[in-house]
Amino acid sequence: QVQLVESGGGLVQAGGSLRLSCASSGRTFSSYGMGWFRQAPGKEREFVAAIRWSGSRTYYADSVKGRFTISRDNAKITVYLQMSSLKPDDTAVYYCAAGVPTMYHRDYDYWGQGTQVTVSS
Repeated sequence: QVQLVESGGGLVQAGGSLRLSCASSGRTFSSYGMGWFRQAPGKEREFVAAIRWSGSRTYYADSVKGRFTISRDNAKITVYLQMSSLKPDDTAVYYCAAGVPTMYHRDYDYWGQGTQVTVSS
């Protein structure tokens, strides 16, 4: 079993930056990467970014390209999401997940509890 814990959420003004962390208790052979999703009130869960444990391939939603950066620390089994130029529309609960790093939530096997990000104007 794998447990994921997100941290780093909070309140930030529009245009500001925030870095989220996702620490994992371990890996499984069926988990090839990590992803970040977000969900705002009244909206469906939305893909944000993903990264493979091996190699340097990354994937981003069009809405965050150029503003968000996903990275990893294999030794710490931790994934990060650096968010810059934040907008009020970025306000959501952010979740990290482990599995096959695609844009589809069904491809992930393990999920964190989520961390709230609020961007004010």
